[in-house]
Amino acid sequence: MWRDRGLAPMLLATLVAAVAFVWAAPFVWTVVAAFRPDGAGSVGMASLVPDLNPTLSNFRNALDSGSFGLYYFNTALVVSGVLAVQCVTISLAGYAFARLTFPGRDVLFYAFLLQLMLVPPALIVPNLRTIVDLGLYDSLAGAMAPYFASAFGTFLMRQTFLAIPRDFEEAASMDGAPWWAIVWYVLLPMARPGLVAFAIVSVTAHWNEFLWPLMVINDPSNHTLTIGLAAFTRGAEGGKEWGVLAAGTLLVVAPLALAFVAFQRRFVDSFVFSGIKG
Repeated sequence: MWRDRGLAPMLLATLVAAVAFVWAAPFVWTVVAAFRPDGAGSVGMASLVPDLNPTLSNFRNALDSGSFGLYYFNTALVVSGVLAVQCVTISLAGYAFARLTFPGRDVLFYAFLLQLMLVPPALIVPNLRTIVDLGLYDSLAGAMAPYFASAFGTFLMRQTFLAIPRDFEEAASMDGAPWWAIVWYVLLPMARPGLVAFAIVSVTAHWNEFLWPLMVINDPSNHTLTIGLAAFTRGAEGGKEWGVLAAGTLLVVAPLALAFVAFQRRFVDSFVFSGIKG
């Protein structure tokens, strides 16, 4: 019996290791290929073995072939612009749903959350028509506009505000502070973990956004990283420059991956504080 008990965990560990290997193999190949010298490509399991003479030439070729500096600037502008507006809208909406009392508040809140049940591609046509009517087509502002409000962010901030005791607001109100001062000076500093959690989700989502920028942006000078990488890979694949292709992919993925590793603990702690615990 004890042998059976010891065999089950071993089989489970083997299965988990096999799944982890399959999941990690493409990323490992990308890293290895990016540092492999030109013409030293390999196939099969050998492609996962690092080269003994790594080089940065693939990264230099990728930077020379693609306008990654422009792509980084456009992506940073979109991500930061969306996040700045979202922080205002979700904070005010979260405060209204958490602290204010008005007829139909709960019904309106649940109706507001219905947006979470809609897949983004379902909104592309109406959003695109709205952007065209507003004269924002083929601009970075058009790429940002549909995301200025967030149902998930509103829900997260509502949960965060509900976790803050009302004593602080009552004390500020007794001192004569208006509602906007209470939100700015009392609630938001205490809700910083919730804002950090949402910021990580927002930055990740819009850094990786591909379909909507592809639909609304035509001018190459306005391309974001995902669109620029798609155009870059078409040329690299045509020349079978797998090392350059891997290097370009890492240039797009690495900043976000490093940020996630650096803030992973803060990310989990922020969601626990806001009351969302798995």
